Amino acid sequence: MPDPVTVVVAEDEDLLRASLRELVDSDPALVTAAEARDGREAVAAADRLRPGVVLMDIRMPVMDGLAATAAICARHPATRVVILTTFDLDEYVYEALRAGAAGFLLKNTPPAEILRAIHIVHEGNAMLAPEVTRRMIAELADRRPGRAAGAARFDLLTARERDVVAAIVRGMSNEEIAAALFLSRATVKTYLSRLFVKLDVRDRTQLVILAYESGFVDTLR
Repeated sequence: MPDPVTVVVAEDEDLLRASLRELVDSDPALVTAAEARDGREAVAAADRLRPGVVLMDIRMPVMDGLAATAAICARHPATRVVILTTFDLDEYVYEALRAGAAGFLLKNTPPAEILRAIHIVHEGNAMLAPEVTRRMIAELADRRPGRAAGAARFDLLTARERDVVAAIVRGMSNEEIAAALFLSRATVKTYLSRLFVKLDVRDRTQLVILAYESGFVDTLR
């Protein structure tokens, strides 16, 4: 049996932090490696433990979740960060995704979905709250420069690679992409690895953000 996925819970509210720890430890495939009351403690825990996943509150004292996410993702690329937020349209969440977070969830997300998210991001996929995914990214991306530079990256893709990007933007899993495009799951993973290199993105989340920023999604409508 594989070792459990180690998780750091970063949350400044004591009761919620304890609840999240209890939730994580209820899954035999997960274990809470440490708790953090602010962003600085979260970064220190990541430096010390190299956890598989960090559950990160966005608004914390000393160092907020945005700065902590950027630091952890820069120092430990294998550690996946999931943002927990009260707000479904919070620009800090968008910035955290750009900093390298694997996704975000609202704090009222059902416990089973939080556990599912930890497993999904640890496997290398993205987990974005369905209430806000495309609406938030599209609205905020339109306010930021760099569309031309991003569009140039997509011009380098083959037609098949563009099909895979389109499927990712639509929120399809590897299995769904394989079925829709008549590919094996291994081939889909190969396409994803190639796309991450060509587009210079860390993961699916940043690929989706770039697709919105560059205007690529406009070609899908």
